[in-house]
Amino acid sequence: MSRSVIKQLQERGVEVDEIADIVYQLQLPYHSTLTREDCRASVLHVLAKREVQHAIFTGIALDVLAEQKLLPEPLQGIMEEDEPLYGVDEVLALAITNVYGSIGLTNFGYLDKTKMGVIGRLNDNKEQIHVFLDDLVASIAASAAARIAHQYETQSYQEEHSESV
Repeated sequence: MSRSVIKQLQERGVEVDEIADIVYQLQLPYHSTLTREDCRASVLHVLAKREVQHAIFTGIALDVLAEQKLLPEPLQGIMEEDEPLYGVDEVLALAITNVYGSIGLTNFGYLDKTKMGVIGRLNDNKEQIHVFLDDLVASIAASAAARIAHQYETQSYQEEHSESV
């Protein structure tokens, strides 16, 4: 199913490497040896999780149905306007970040506010509806960054404590 979710992301204009670039920007200040390949691997790890895939499939389907004007009112209008008080898109995205703890949540909040990289491009696109996708991409990047942060902290902790033994 990972290939299917990556294909759907690509069909909506999102490449794994664009998400990895956001992860790199988020984590490089804390992890000087980080590579873009590390970030790409972390994104792919997040995308391999079934609950992540389900959230992406659901969000993309709702965006596409809204573009095709197939949703019932008032939902259709809410989606077309990207109503600021409509928070279901964030709730779906938070289902992904919750897997990665509080750092995933704070990363998501930061990305949702700053609209870094591809997230901003999706948010600003007036030709397609990306009510869900911009938040889902932010949650994937936030989760992948949190995953790296957790790994780095574990390595640092182990190195620090192995020296004192």
